[in-house]
This record gives sequence, structure tokens and C-alpha cells, in this order.
Amino acid sequence: MQATRRQILAIIKERGTATVEDIVSDLETQRDSITAVTVRHHLSKLQEDGLVTPPEMRHRSTPGRPQHVYNLTEQGISYFPNNYQSMTVNLIKQIQRNLPDAQVNVIIEGVADSMASEVPLSGSSMRERLDTAVDYLNTHGYDAHWEVQGGGYILHTSNCPYHDAAHDNDVLCRIDIRLMTRILGAVPRMTSHIAEGGETCSYFIPGER
Repeated sequence: MQATRRQILAIIKERGTATVEDIVSDLETQRDSITAVTVRHHLSKLQEDGLVTPPEMRHRSTPGRPQHVYNLTEQGISYFPNNYQSMTVNLIKQIQRNLPDAQVNVIIEGVADSMASEVPLSGSSMRERLDTAVDYLNTHGYDAHWEVQGGGYILHTSNCPYHDAAHDNDVLCRIDIRLMTRILGAVPRMTSHIAEGGETCSYFIPGER
């Protein structure tokens, strides 16, 4: 990634939210002067890459025009090193080590159901639900899309946000399947798995086309 864009991501991460003016000011302390037009160009590219959210309007507490602020997406946050993968793996191992399978399943279902409750469902057709699922998954870094195939649909996810954690444990995959079942109203069947060498995690969903 271009150095200026890495710096912009770091500025937004440190500030939590940032305006173009914030970014210009911070960059000018790190390098030569940069224009707001150039910063907006970089922000546009970062949005296309799914690392930065579209700007949100923020009203000032003092007189003046409202400002547009930028945030990092889940994918943008994951761009920076963190200990989430290791912590997740160890947490899952401890849960499985100390609880019977039935209770582990209750936890899995509860986590997935809680995530599904955050998804605003619109429309009742399978195509509409697939669009909703793809929108949700993409905002969480999955790089998802769907296609019609063989008496139903295939939902593909090209990126696993927790690939390292899922590599030798299927708990997180089971959470994904439960989540998609709640959103789609049908149980998806996995047909390809990144952790097993597949190019995507793919799921077949039966339904009328």
C-alpha cells in the first residue's frame, strides 16, 4: 500500500474519527505539505478498498459548517497488527476444554443469534435475503458475493477475517453457518472451505430461483 494511505489509516485509527482537515494537519507534521484535494483522492481509494467508511456528517459544537468525518471499517481495523486471533484461539480452546459439547453449542448458537439480531432484514425473497447477508458480511471483511446455481444459490466468501483462528478449529465456521441460517431462513451447506485449501468458503442454499 502507498505510504500516504498507510499514514491516513494510522491517523484515523489514532483519532477514532477524522476529517479531511484533521488528516491534512497531521500529515503536515510528518511530511511536506499536502492538499485537501490529494487527501480526498486517497480517502476515495481507501473506500474502494473497503478500508475506510463513506464520510458521515458531524455538526460542530461551535459556529461553522458541518464536517464530514471518516472511520475505519472492520477490514481497515484488521489492517493493523492485533492479538485478536491468538486470544480467540485460546478462548475457544478453553471453552471446549472446560465445557461439554452441548454447552459449547449453546454458546455458539447464542453468539450467532446475537450477531444476526443486529442485521436489519428487508424483503422476504431469497435474493433479497442474500443481498442482506452479503452486505453484512462485506462490512465485516468477508468479501462476499452470491450467484444462482443448480436449483438454488451459492454464497461465496473470499476472505476469512479469522483465518488463523479457524484453520484447525471449526467453531467459528459453525458460528458463520448459524448466522447465515438466521439471515437466510435456510440452512446453507458448505461446498468449499478456505482452511482446507479452497479458494473461497462457499455455501449452497436451496431455493426457488
